[in-house]
Amino acid sequence: MRNAEVIRQWQILRSIESARTGVTIHDLAEQAGVTTRTIRRDLQALQEAGFAIYDEGEEHDTKRWRLDAQPFRSVESGLGVADVAALYLSRSVVEAFSAWPLADELRTALAKIEGALNPRMREFLSTLPQVVSTKAAPGTGGARPELVDVTRRLFEAVRDRRVSEMRYFSAASRKAKSYVVQPYRLALAQGGVYLVAWVPQYGEFRTFAVERIERLSVQEETFRKTRELPADVFGSSLGVFSAEPERIEVEFAARVAPYVQGRTWHDSQQVTTLDDGRVRMTLDVSNDWALRSWLLGFGADVKVLTPASLASAMRDESRRAADNYST
Repeated sequence: MRNAEVIRQWQILRSIESARTGVTIHDLAEQAGVTTRTIRRDLQALQEAGFAIYDEGEEHDTKRWRLDAQPFRSVESGLGVADVAALYLSRSVVEAFSAWPLADELRTALAKIEGALNPRMREFLSTLPQVVSTKAAPGTGGARPELVDVTRRLFEAVRDRRVSEMRYFSAASRKAKSYVVQPYRLALAQGGVYLVAWVPQYGEFRTFAVERIERLSVQEETFRKTRELPADVFGSSLGVFSAEPERIEVEFAARVAPYVQGRTWHDSQQVTTLDDGRVRMTLDVSNDWALRSWLLGFGADVKVLTPASLASAMRDESRRAADNYST
């Protein structure tokens, strides 16, 4: 339930911020679909978190809640050189994701920070990309305006819990389908933006690549969250899939052992070095396309030990790949 509280409290903050004359507790309760008692607890939690929320007027319906227009004006005294440098560099790190929904807000925030710095410090920070740089993962080929627009509308749909209709091109069936979904989460992963939504038609959560949404309509109808997603929605996968994990056991040849051992491919991995230099690894991950693609990338330097179904799938895929090079 903690995720639902955070989303609701974020919505409360945005509602108060956007209301020039303030907003009543009853208005907030109606918008969020909860009781005024819950809203009072949320307001108290936001105040304790440091947000400058205050009330004006008498009790009952006339009391209106407002947000200080510059709630963080005292933060600059607590920012050190390392803090400012980290914020400056975060722009390129986050913008490596195509079409992420808060890019404009990040640019605005960083522009305000830069504006408070003296010219010498700005000159110094401008050299940081020569020391640390980022490279976008294979993705959508840039933040196209239409893609940014769809992502922003989805962000609002998730935040406000609004039922959405969309036309989506399914890679599995290679054709476009229409869906009515309940948007639960936007996820940034592997160079793309993904929507995780509950699909009542199928009675399950499904993941949609935002760049393959051909048409989107966010409805006025809202929904109540009756299910919870884990904080790391793709935590059981090496890619952007959600499935129950399986115990996977593989062996890597000695020549790729340093590379394999030098990285954490998944939090569940356990690595054992064998006497001849080979490496044996076990992982508890979902047996999906991302796992198979990762293993195939090692070519003849990897062998699947268990499960047998994965070993068989790898053998068949390797044979089909070899056929591409047969005379």
